[in-house]
Amino acid sequence: MTTKQFKNEKIEYFKKQFENAKVAIVADYRGLSVEEITELRRSLQSNNADLTVTKNTLCKVASKDTSFEVIAELMHGPTAIAFGYGDEVTAAKVLSKFIKENKKGEITGAILEGKVLNAKETQKLASMPSREELYAKMLGSINSPASGLVYSVNGVMSALVRAVAAVRDQKTA
Repeated sequence: MTTKQFKNEKIEYFKKQFENAKVAIVADYRGLSVEEITELRRSLQSNNADLTVTKNTLCKVASKDTSFEVIAELMHGPTAIAFGYGDEVTAAKVLSKFIKENKKGEITGAILEGKVLNAKETQKLASMPSREELYAKMLGSINSPASGLVYSVNGVMSALVRAVAAVRDQKTA
């Protein structure tokens, strides 16, 4: 395989990634061993995301005419990109947790809906609840008034039964 052919294949690969991704988180992977990068990649893959170590120039070429074109602003030095395909928050959570636990690597920023997020904004994104957590909270909020009503009616019924039992006990005594 020639170098030109290899580069073209990489560019096509990145174009597909950009087409399918909802978010791209850019990180500096310096200090991470191959085993740690593989562990991170597996962790991301189990959460509907992927990690790619990239050559900056090829990634910049591939991002042209996509919503991720602004990624060029974040590409400095050794770069790895975590692409999130499902929930926009999950990839950021996994990457942030991994970096925090291993104390190696650094999040440079992210691209979300065509906008550049700096490292601090990306950390805020990672701290947000995931889609599933938001659904659970919403269902809990919807369910809460109904549960309260059931407990209230049940409490009144219990009090009524106790009162009737007390009256019965007084009349039999």
